[in-house]
Amino acid sequence: MDHLDQRLLNEFQQDFPLESRPYAVLGERLGLDEDEVMDRLARLTRGGSVSRVGAVFRPHTVGGSTLAAMAVPDHRLEEVADLVNAFPEVNHNYQREHRLNLWFVVTAPSKARVAEVLAEISQSAGIEVLDLPLLEHFHIDLGFDLKWS
Repeated sequence: MDHLDQRLLNEFQQDFPLESRPYAVLGERLGLDEDEVMDRLARLTRGGSVSRVGAVFRPHTVGGSTLAAMAVPDHRLEEVADLVNAFPEVNHNYQREHRLNLWFVVTAPSKARVAEVLAEISQSAGIEVLDLPLLEHFHIDLGFDLKWS
């Protein structure tokens, strides 16, 4: 990862340009062309440094979403995490040190599809999925000041 990759990841987590060609705008700011920005993002995605590039909407303003958790036996954690990650409706997934050790967010076009995804994951894994729907809105800044060594 070079300095331009680092800038791309750090500087554009917020205030992403709302333009018809946002990658051209990013490229202009970084001294790159539009194709180079897209190539860099594709490479960073393939390498696991980027999981997705997209908007974050306030919950329940577009479609449906929920936080979910599972109690996965340690010896199956990687297998079940891969199963969960295979669903395009899962936008992030993480391990916690708790009996409920696998947590993920499901976002879909409707609440009904969210419920279907949770049921499909539960059935495929053979493990109950705990649905933890949003009860109160909080604003959390999802940008992180990345430090490079």
